[in-house]
Amino acid sequence: MACYDPIMVLRSTIDKAGRVVIPKELREALHLEAGDLIEVEGSGESITLRPARNDTPLVKREGVWVHRGGGTLSIEEVNESIAHNRNERERRLTGSTE
Repeated sequence: MACYDPIMVLRSTIDKAGRVVIPKELREALHLEAGDLIEVEGSGESITLRPARNDTPLVKREGVWVHRGGGTLSIEEVNESIAHNRNERERRLTGSTE
């Protein structure tokens, strides 16, 4: 039997700078944190926001990195993913564009 996440409908206000606060309940449900990238898509009268996830085989679930694929990772793949995520986090924290 398939398990589906419930649809969450919440309201937020656009401020003068065009910013929207994503409600805490939704940020927690999607494991979003300050500095995460969001994709914004507009179509007709709709706006869709979605987390911009990178191509790493790891995803963060409840604060823990979990492999999202079916196969076993080699130690090299694990080390590459860790290095990539550390570099991304360092770039976000330092504001580096390199």
